[in-house]
Amino acid sequence: MKNRLHLLAALALALTPLATLAQQTPAPQQTPQQNQDDSAGPQTDSGPIVIPKKKDSDQPPPPPAPAEPKVKNPNGETFSLRVDVPLVNLDVSVILDKTHQFVPNLKPENFLILEDGVEQPVPTVRITQTPINAVMLLEFAANNYNFIYDMRNTAVGFFRSLKQDDYVAVVTYDLHTHILTDFTNNQGVIAQAIQSLTLPMFSDTNLFDALYETLDRVTRIDGRKYIILVGSGRDTFSKINLDKILAKIKATPNVTIFSISTGQLARELNDRSNSMSAGMARMVYIQADNQMRTFASMTGGLSFAPLFATELPDDFAQINQSIRNQYVLTYHPTNTANDGSYRKVRVLLIDKENKPLQMQDEKGKSLKYSIITRDGYTAKRPVE
Repeated sequence: MKNRLHLLAALALALTPLATLAQQTPAPQQTPQQNQDDSAGPQTDSGPIVIPKKKDSDQPPPPPAPAEPKVKNPNGETFSLRVDVPLVNLDVSVILDKTHQFVPNLKPENFLILEDGVEQPVPTVRITQTPINAVMLLEFAANNYNFIYDMRNTAVGFFRSLKQDDYVAVVTYDLHTHILTDFTNNQGVIAQAIQSLTLPMFSDTNLFDALYETLDRVTRIDGRKYIILVGSGRDTFSKINLDKILAKIKATPNVTIFSISTGQLARELNDRSNSMSAGMARMVYIQADNQMRTFASMTGGLSFAPLFATELPDDFAQINQSIRNQYVLTYHPTNTANDGSYRKVRVLLIDKENKPLQMQDEKGKSLKYSIITRDGYTAKRPVE
């Protein structure tokens, strides 16, 4: 009996730590299972919305967006975006008909510009005084001595009106064109070129071809250019026709043609005869004069037909007034389409009441004046 008591005491001592651990460890709470009825719909909870913690995705995160390149302008310069807005420049001369004097002191509001009959915005106006960059295009053909005589007198008269900073080229034409001297301000070279005109080789006068080639050459020169066209105005054997040369003139910017028709006195004397040949010649030269006037008027130039050499100084004075003193009108046309079309332009002078501007001399006598400018321009094309 005594041995049994000792055994029970030993077992009690061995089980004491397990009982203590069981008392210290709380029993897990069992969540009662709710009977879910599919027909009852989803269970709702009126408590606060719990946002679950975002789970890490098994897929790797997308690569970061490339950083914007930091481009610096060279030398720290600032660049601006240029918007191509059409801009038209018109060289305009206003000259008194009697004295050929240039009319100064006109204001922007005195100019009315009509483009295809539509009034344009008031332009900005400035006056320029520039030297001459001109080509003397001279008819030198073996057809009539009177024409050659007039041409030489005209060339010499224009040469004497030149100034030191004027650049002039001398070109003659018959069946072909001949460049006697390129652009130079050496008056000795120009005089020598004119003096060399002594013996013509051909009787043909291919005016259209010569003018076409000259227009091609002057387009390679910057700035405004002038062509002093001296000849009878006849065309005998050109490869191109009148329509093509007129189209070429329209398409050539910054060129003004001044035409001087030769042989007027000889033609006048010939017209007084009643022969059939005289009548045919009269028709030919009437057409020739019309062509010379058209070349000049299309480009804003002047046309002359002097009977006597004494008229030439006055003619060249008017040419010099027109070339050396000009108004430059600049405006943005209302028609902004870059369609390559030809726009007809007309310039008028108006007063404060939009009436035609009247000019008077110191004695109150009315003065007539001429407005000299191009009759139009060709708009840019989309690719230009």
